[in-house]
Amino acid sequence: MGQRHDTGTELAWAALGGDPDLIRGISYGGPPGLLAARLPVMALARSTVAVCALAAAELAARRTGRPVPAVRVDDGAVATAFVSERHLRIDGRAPSTFAPLSRFWRTADGWLRTHANYPHHRTRLLTALGLPAAAGAAEVAAELAGRRAEEVQETVYAAGGLAVAARTPEEWAAHPQGAAVAAHPLLTLEPLGLGAPPRPLPALAGDPVLPAAGLRVLDLTRVIAGPVATRTLALLGADVLRIDAPQLPESQDAHSDTGFGKRSTVLDLGARAGRATFEELLTGADVVVTGYRPGALDRFGLAPEALATRRPGLAVARLSAWGDDGPWGARRGFDSLVQVATGIAAVEADGDGTPGALPAQALDHGTGYLLAAAVLRALTEQARTGGSSLATLALARTARWLVQGPADDDPEDPAVGRYDAADHLRDTDSPVGRLRHALPPVSFDGGPATWATPPGRWGTDPAAWR
Repeated sequence: MGQRHDTGTELAWAALGGDPDLIRGISYGGPPGLLAARLPVMALARSTVAVCALAAAELAARRTGRPVPAVRVDDGAVATAFVSERHLRIDGRAPSTFAPLSRFWRTADGWLRTHANYPHHRTRLLTALGLPAAAGAAEVAAELAGRRAEEVQETVYAAGGLAVAARTPEEWAAHPQGAAVAAHPLLTLEPLGLGAPPRPLPALAGDPVLPAAGLRVLDLTRVIAGPVATRTLALLGADVLRIDAPQLPESQDAHSDTGFGKRSTVLDLGARAGRATFEELLTGADVVVTGYRPGALDRFGLAPEALATRRPGLAVARLSAWGDDGPWGARRGFDSLVQVATGIAAVEADGDGTPGALPAQALDHGTGYLLAAAVLRALTEQARTGGSSLATLALARTARWLVQGPADDDPEDPAVGRYDAADHLRDTDSPVGRLRHALPPVSFDGGPATWATPPGRWGTDPAAWR
């Protein structure tokens, strides 16, 4: 018999500091062959959802005084949720995802990927390339064909845009940022700042069991990973208030996917009135989740240590693209760019060498469920020991884990028959229309099956707790 390797779930649960005996309460099933790729995407997806559900079940047990409920992970539900943005329909309309200038480009020495979904990123990209504002894909392709990928990457980043040269896993490992990422574990969950007494969590009653009921979450995240995490916390009963800057509007289509169970408001943290409102919200918060590049929020007094000083007992969760240190630590990034930089796109390349992509934005979704799991575990530990805590995650760390190949938690009872995404989709009326959407994959005995409320219109809710 060969040496046993820990499964992805075991490794992720250990990183979260969880009791290893609890893993025996997880069962797996569902149709085989989903999220097929050269890299073990389904194993990563299954593991991240499993530890999130187990962390929710653990917190539920603490608040009910009952044994930890059994967790069930269904591959069909997980695979559907990992591409929830593709399944979304709004009055029958499929939302737009990637803009025309968000794609791979052939350069003089290789390949480059750009991200220009937001108007300001598109403007900065064209400015950096010396192209007019009305330029399209043909003009960009012609410009990039004669330039080196690394040179364009640095030029575009210097202008505040987003572009990354394609690398192999070996090239990324030799890159200073790859080395910085490799020096850290998948995630960290550690005490933060001065101690605070344990904050008792009221006992839960009712059906379904909502382990995060009564907890308040300030959500300062954007795009997919952070919003997936806070969408999950809302599923579990938390009062989640998303906060965005008025000068950085979010796509309503994106919010219609990840805004379930939440409210959404706009605050200018650079203005005195906006800061005052935030400070008032902070006095009632239990959790703050941030998803901006490291240091971007520090000037507003939102560094983790500063938050915990003003609100002792706070659980802070911080997400970034590239990690907290290294030469790229302060850079912006998205799932698609991290796939390209870390060698995932090279591994998934087509036969002709054209870089490929994962079957889902798995770094975003997977990191989102890990982030929610870290918050839930922090709340469980703080109810016992007190203090504040900081969870730190990065898309590049999740990418490294995927490339290394997390061992699989094989389903005990693979479903017979074909996979039908419709089994994991539902229709819900919302303020923006009739939504066809994916159901949550996080499931435990007695827990919620879907969100209490649909997403509303982005940025229109009052900046106040319920």
